[in-house]
Amino acid sequence: MDRQGHVLIAPDKFKGSLTARQVAAHVAAGLRRAAPGVPLVALPVADGGDGTVDAAVAAGFDRIPADVTGPTGRPVAACYARRGGTAVVELAEASGLRRLPGGAPAPLAATSRGTGELIDAAVRAGATRIVLGLGGSACTDGGTGLAAALGARFLDAGGAELPPGGGALRDLARVEAAPPLRAVEVIVASDVDNPLLGPDGAAAVFAPQKGAGPGDVRVLEDGLARLVAVTGRADVAERPGAGAAGGVGFAALALLGATVRPGIGYLLDLLGFADRAAGARLVITGEGSLDRQTLRGKAPAGVARAAAQAGVPAIAVAGRRALTGEQLRRARLQAAYALTDLEPDPGRCMTAAGPLLERLAADLIAPDWLL
Repeated sequence: MDRQGHVLIAPDKFKGSLTARQVAAHVAAGLRRAAPGVPLVALPVADGGDGTVDAAVAAGFDRIPADVTGPTGRPVAACYARRGGTAVVELAEASGLRRLPGGAPAPLAATSRGTGELIDAAVRAGATRIVLGLGGSACTDGGTGLAAALGARFLDAGGAELPPGGGALRDLARVEAAPPLRAVEVIVASDVDNPLLGPDGAAAVFAPQKGAGPGDVRVLEDGLARLVAVTGRADVAERPGAGAAGGVGFAALALLGATVRPGIGYLLDLLGFADRAAGARLVITGEGSLDRQTLRGKAPAGVARAAAQAGVPAIAVAGRRALTGEQLRRARLQAAYALTDLEPDPGRCMTAAGPLLERLAADLIAPDWLL
């Protein structure tokens, strides 16, 4: 292995324990302790979900605050990231599960309106490209809240506007489209390939994660089907990614004319991964759980693929590792190190993730790869 060059630390978050920035910082601290002469470069990453704005800011974007509507209608202090004419809008910032007051779910009433307000704020500030990261949503409203914030109207048979949330969509009779976002390109960054409707759709697959019971799922499915019928965009409803973020993917495609790009791949390009990987001796990526979902295009797999394209070996850190050696190799990862290698108690791996990561980097990674 080439002993020259820097180490690029490019992890995603450890959900429930550490942000991607914190993961990178702890890995760096452990490496510095064991191999103080090795130059390190941190580039926290995200695949479109929680932490996407933070990753953009860490890569040089400006953080722009904006007060918007939260998923239950209460105001929340959110932000987006901007560099030049490009704005990165993260749905989880405004309409995510973490924005639910007290964490109480609202599966029928939660709205994506705040995400539309973030887009509106970015466009008013001069953005000509919106990169919309979808993930971690609290709503299953088909993106109607987002579209309403941009000027669309969703009306019942009597001409009254529907209340927010997917539960009201069964009464939808007419849609008045929003004015077009002139000279603005909208790109959906998501690795979710689910359609809007059916057993693999937004309601059936994701609504239970947002507190929906079986009866709620049926209501939401009926409402989304009504939205498709009224808009006449069954073609879009079947497209991969239309079911992302409770159907916000559908609204972005059908009502905003968005294009879908693979989340982690597109965001790595946006964050300048290739430039930072040039000349590196090693890339370290990771996430909370390395499992079968990782193989479906999550951040570590995307980072490892991009590292391989740059001719740099990639390894991963994780809270837990549930992949075989062959699965790791297929993901282009040469090795994976888990906190459970040091601490068998999963609860302690969550609460002491930072110090354990430093030990992992100093005691296992550095001797294997840097010394």
